[in-house]
Amino acid sequence: MEIDYSNIRVIGFDADDTLWVNETYFREAEEKVGMLLSHFETPNKIDQELFRMEIKNLPTYGYGIKGFVLSMVELSIELSNGTVSNKIISEILRIGKDMIDKPVQLLDGVEEVLISLSKDYKLILATKGDLLDQERKLEKSGLNQYFHHIEVLSEKQEANYQKLLNHLDINPTEFLMIGNSLKSDILPLINIGAKAIHVPFHTTWQHEKVERNATNGLNYKTVKSLREILNFFKQN
Repeated sequence: MEIDYSNIRVIGFDADDTLWVNETYFREAEEKVGMLLSHFETPNKIDQELFRMEIKNLPTYGYGIKGFVLSMVELSIELSNGTVSNKIISEILRIGKDMIDKPVQLLDGVEEVLISLSKDYKLILATKGDLLDQERKLEKSGLNQYFHHIEVLSEKQEANYQKLLNHLDINPTEFLMIGNSLKSDILPLINIGAKAIHVPFHTTWQHEKVERNATNGLNYKTVKSLREILNFFKQN
């Protein structure tokens, strides 16, 4: 089914793994921690237990690197029965700081798309994670100038998006969300009557994955790159 974007007034962009690389650094950190804790458990088991720890801690720490680091520290204490060395804890903290200090690597076509769309549409950044870290990455990215509004959400659920649209004083039918996560950037928007475009990233956090049948019958576009999005607006 063809999707009509002619009434869109505001376009929202996710940040991590939509505008710049993010999840790759988490996977690299997990591998390093797996090696650090390898004398306590197998790498596969460590991955499973770290994911369990992250999900358990989400209500307390939220999303982002800081909560991830705290979960890694807590896991190291748990797996070692409290015998983990200060050296390993220090190394985990260093891994976390290295993640925060990573340069922002823009994905292909990002600035080209933002430049083009910002001429005719109000653009906003709607992301989740640690506020300070997301502000830091946005500053490093050099993309601030293209966004009318920046929103760091604690969660990306229907109620969060509806509250954002109410704040922007727009109808859901006038809003388009662009992001890499079906769970966070696509399904909630479709459910409240907005439009959405899925731009998959090659790595997806397990928590963001959805069952294939969850998208059955939903009308949204999937593109291979951000540049493809511009094709949908040349007709408008």
